[in-house]
Amino acid sequence: IMNAVSRRQIHSELLSLLQDEDLDRSMAAFGKYANRRGIAPLFSFFYRDESWLRWRAITAMGEAVMQMAGRDMEYARNIMRRLIWNLNDESGGIGWGSAEAMGEIMARVPQLAEEYGPLLASYIREDRNRPDHPDLQAGALWGIGRLAHVRPHRISDAAPFLDPFLREDRPTLKGLAAWVSQAIFHESLRPALKFAENDPATLSLYQGWTFLETTVGRLAAVSLMRHPPKN
Repeated sequence: IMNAVSRRQIHSELLSLLQDEDLDRSMAAFGKYANRRGIAPLFSFFYRDESWLRWRAITAMGEAVMQMAGRDMEYARNIMRRLIWNLNDESGGIGWGSAEAMGEIMARVPQLAEEYGPLLASYIREDRNRPDHPDLQAGALWGIGRLAHVRPHRISDAAPFLDPFLREDRPTLKGLAAWVSQAIFHESLRPALKFAENDPATLSLYQGWTFLETTVGRLAAVSLMRHPPKN
């Protein structure tokens, strides 16, 4: 009973931290939960209906695993393996939040980025592990983008595989692919980005505790500006 009570208490305390609007204060407090008993309940928040809560749990997972990795890298690897398993068809579930959490963790832990970056890239490749569900594809794009904007050299090989997403009808997939291409670019993306530059469709892009309301066109324009043609 004590374990059940304490699990419930940890869950309640984590929820309070995720509700705190101050990112720095919340992350500082997460040090207390950077352990096996604190990290495990975070997975449950990936399946909540509230979008903001799911995303903040992903940020918190990255913070907690980063702190854990300094003491127990093998446990950090186990968390990565669990996220990978969640995305496996054989797991019997749907891996909501898993690719995003992989990207968040790897953005914070260089050693894990080195080990698992290529696997994360495989989730947008049709010839490899790309999931069928558009929301899982969006999660993979976000995870790749999170890593790419911090450690582009660990995921740069994924750039050519953004092209099909830039030609998508769904604004979220199209916009996320444009956002990723700001960090990792391939010349083959230029035609699709130029076309996307005129797309006024809107999307919400999660950016560390909050959401940026933007457009596909704006994200594509930034990518093109950062990667002018080589004369």
